Amino acid sequence: MKNIEFPIFKTKIEGVDKKFDMTDAEERKAYFDAKAGDEIARLREYLKENSFIVYMLGKKNSGKGTYAKMFKEIVDKDRIEHVSMGDMVRELDEVVADKDKLEMFTKELKKTYRGYLPLDDIIASMKNRSTKTLLPSELILALVKMKISEQPKKALFIDGFPRQLDQISYSLFFRDLIGYRDDPDAFVLIDIPENVIDERIKYRVVCPKCQTSRNLKLLPTKDVVHDANDEFKLLCDNSECSKEELAPKEGDELGIEPIRERLKVDEDLIKKAFSLHGIPKVLLRNSVPVDKAEEYVDSYEITPAFSYEKEGEAIKTNEKPYEVEDDEGVLSYSLMPPPVVLSLIKQLVEAFGI
Repeated sequence: MKNIEFPIFKTKIEGVDKKFDMTDAEERKAYFDAKAGDEIARLREYLKENSFIVYMLGKKNSGKGTYAKMFKEIVDKDRIEHVSMGDMVRELDEVVADKDKLEMFTKELKKTYRGYLPLDDIIASMKNRSTKTLLPSELILALVKMKISEQPKKALFIDGFPRQLDQISYSLFFRDLIGYRDDPDAFVLIDIPENVIDERIKYRVVCPKCQTSRNLKLLPTKDVVHDANDEFKLLCDNSECSKEELAPKEGDELGIEPIRERLKVDEDLIKKAFSLHGIPKVLLRNSVPVDKAEEYVDSYEITPAFSYEKEGEAIKTNEKPYEVEDDEGVLSYSLMPPPVVLSLIKQLVEAFGI
């Protein structure tokens, strides 16, 4: 990312020679035990009596939720909570459509909301439009406070907050507002090439029946077919579905073009957060330059890219390391989620002095 140097984190560890399957839950657990067992043990011990707050900042589709959920899976499912602002805002559409839910929601919101716009006006506006439109910062603050109050004190990964530049300053004092006065907090800033985001969108395919999402290039299913239009298609591998043919969503062929403005806002948020003093920053990068990969990462930590070809009546799936140009034009490999989360674990332990 321009103007911020995201260092390359070395996940290659001398003496750890096994090749782990990053797609298998048990193999992932063994991978983390081998490469960060000590740090994970210290985190678990710390979380028995303490907690922390992490603000996840990254561009849309940068993996914020994936990294937070994997951290929770590996470290402590019971003492860590992932709070998604995107999910919270989307749930409002369902709330405003239900009279009883809206009444209860409004009652609770009045306890925490403080803002310049009358709450009744905001509720009325929400009834008349989609929550895809950005909501007032004061309402976002109240929503987060409500969400946190619903659960016991835990370590929190807040995904998607701050959402606007004016919310950066709010986040500095947010732990005071919600009763986490003694908890350490940190910004986690994620750097990912826009080319990766673009191809995650362009090659995304979804099951029309169960909505299972995969990616023709980056996350295929086991079953691939070749249709009459000379195109390769994935079949749904959800065990509760019926092998429907996965198809792209309308507009996905445009990639990042429709969200360029949002990506610019996200980049400005990251830069603004990076410039703040008094709060630790954890810098995660999704990629490693090709010419440095052998030194810093193991080959199985690199994201594979898939292509297909006909071999008689059969279909052959080809696999190779996923190469992209980063935002500086440097040819790089995209990384699988586990090595990025490994970096997150080690950096948080250091940042919080655990």
